[in-house]
Amino acid sequence: MMKLLHSADWHLDSPLLSRDPDLRQALLGIPKLVVDTAKAENAQLLLLSGDLFDGQASQESIAALQIALRDADMPVCIAPGNHDPIGPHAPWEQNIWPDNVYIFKRNTLESLTFPNLNCRVWGAAFTGPESDGLLEGFRAAGQETWQIGVLHGDPTQAQSPYCPITAGAVKASGLHYLALGHIHKGGKLTAGNTVCAWPGCPMGRGFDETGVKGVLSVTLSDAGVDTRFVPLDTPRFYDLQTTVEALADTLPASGSQDHYRVTLVGESEPLDLSALEREYARFPHLILRDQTVPPLDLWAAAGSDSLEGIYFAMLRNALEGATPEETQQILLAAKISRQLLEGQEVRLP
Repeated sequence: MMKLLHSADWHLDSPLLSRDPDLRQALLGIPKLVVDTAKAENAQLLLLSGDLFDGQASQESIAALQIALRDADMPVCIAPGNHDPIGPHAPWEQNIWPDNVYIFKRNTLESLTFPNLNCRVWGAAFTGPESDGLLEGFRAAGQETWQIGVLHGDPTQAQSPYCPITAGAVKASGLHYLALGHIHKGGKLTAGNTVCAWPGCPMGRGFDETGVKGVLSVTLSDAGVDTRFVPLDTPRFYDLQTTVEALADTLPASGSQDHYRVTLVGESEPLDLSALEREYARFPHLILRDQTVPPLDLWAAAGSDSLEGIYFAMLRNALEGATPEETQQILLAAKISRQLLEGQEVRLP
């Protein structure tokens, strides 16, 4: 049996977070957080599938990564991606990395062996902002029990300019596990005897990267390959939609330092969003957006000399003597009709 930890897409120095010092500090803490998680999971190998940096790397980010990896107490294999490709000015070439760190530097698959783990790790690097499909035509060779791949690549688009990874290539690879990066939302595919997975980013950078983020703990054994998502305690982004009445139930009762963007919908009297945000001050990163509509006067036209007036008068008259179930149906019919006449979006219960 063998255990490894798989992470990718840290995007240290991401310009999306450069204006928020708290988020930047959280991002700088990811190297240590991932290494600490690898130790807690009793991992024997750490795989990092590219885009650890985001363009020009700062000395602060480089130092954070160097210190964390030096303390890893396990081999670390890195496959640079399209945001941190190998090149003369890349941080991978310009800095001294700990002896336990192995960086793939060619745009073709090559391997490293770890005899004490009975394992061979295959990997390659982006050498520019794009890459052909590096896995196409590849077949792992070696006598080691475990054949593992680490790549930055796109398993979602066969024509992707970012090292497309196809199910056919995965199946033919002869790998037991293929550790991918690039896609910021975690996922997995199994083709033949190969499990191919990507952990997603360990921390969202905006409301397009919502929810819980983390890493993958992977166990290889005679029974197969098991991947388990391990959440990380990093700032999270949530993009939610609710009514004013349900807002309190939509947000955590105890408050949160996470980032919430909540769109308020449904019917409401005019809202004072600033006052509402102050009411929820226990959420310092709360953004409220008002997409409510004024309450409808269902019977405003009832009795008028028009088809509309006759229609709503018929509905209102039908309420007399109606059962509770019939009353609910009549009111729903009136509401939907009024929304359609007002050009509003209709949401069926």
